[in-house]
Amino acid sequence: MSTNLKSLRRHEIPGRVSVTAGNGGLPKIIVTTKSSAAEIYLNGAHVTHFQKNSEPPLIFMSAKSYFAPGKPIRGGVPICYPWFGNRDGEPSHGFVRSAEWQLVKTSAAPDGAVTLRFALPQVPGREAWRDLRTEFIVTVAETLTMELIAANDSCGEMLEIENCLHTYFQVGDIGAVSVHGLEGAAYLNFAEGDNGVPRPAESFPLRINRETNRTYCGTASAVEIRDEKLQRVIRVEKTGAQSTVVWNPWTTQKLPDDFDPAEHQHMVCVESGNVKADKIHLAPGKSAALKVVLSSQRA
Repeated sequence: MSTNLKSLRRHEIPGRVSVTAGNGGLPKIIVTTKSSAAEIYLNGAHVTHFQKNSEPPLIFMSAKSYFAPGKPIRGGVPICYPWFGNRDGEPSHGFVRSAEWQLVKTSAAPDGAVTLRFALPQVPGREAWRDLRTEFIVTVAETLTMELIAANDSCGEMLEIENCLHTYFQVGDIGAVSVHGLEGAAYLNFAEGDNGVPRPAESFPLRINRETNRTYCGTASAVEIRDEKLQRVIRVEKTGAQSTVVWNPWTTQKLPDDFDPAEHQHMVCVESGNVKADKIHLAPGKSAALKVVLSSQRA
């Protein structure tokens, strides 16, 4: 057992929270409640598993994902922050998804819910972000609740940030899935090279039958993923978020090495945050919280 795992064991709660070496030997926290189970890696504070009792997993994971220090995990819930997308000379979607976070506290509520609090330490080479203090709170119950809190601790500097919980959902067959709740919202279609020009809102639910990479801005609506094959409805509710991104790479683009082209049939990303035109301008002494609640029920 590594020294790191030994120190983490002080946060264990018998029958509820345990710490182990996960894939690649990375520290992993296993959470068990009366209604569900979850797994979170310190690498990226990355939720890699959530499953309600008697249901298929809610979260999709790539079978080819890397599990190695300094590499992001493919699938689950990557934290895209403090920027979203590509940036010249920088890692895509920010640097925190490949940083090792600190587990600060665990607690179990009388109703059986388990809450874990993580903090982002100072990351070497990221002095430009030294005044950005970040926490991530995960609550596991019949629902999965995630809250990303950013605070500007500087004395006088405005910080411009983007945040997004890039959630990969497991579905039975992407051809039998519809995404509801984004009707009425204009969107950017990055799969077809719109170059920042919004497309008009559609009046019907989204069905995915090709490479899809849409960013809906200025919408706080909840989204439902209706899965005919698994006979399940997944609901994504968000607060402190104005953007929703829907992504499925299909097989028409150059896929990353840690994603098998066939896996596109069993996943869809519905991501909640504040990106592009919805980016956050965080004043000194202020904080911003992005909260997402995931629930599911049989259709």
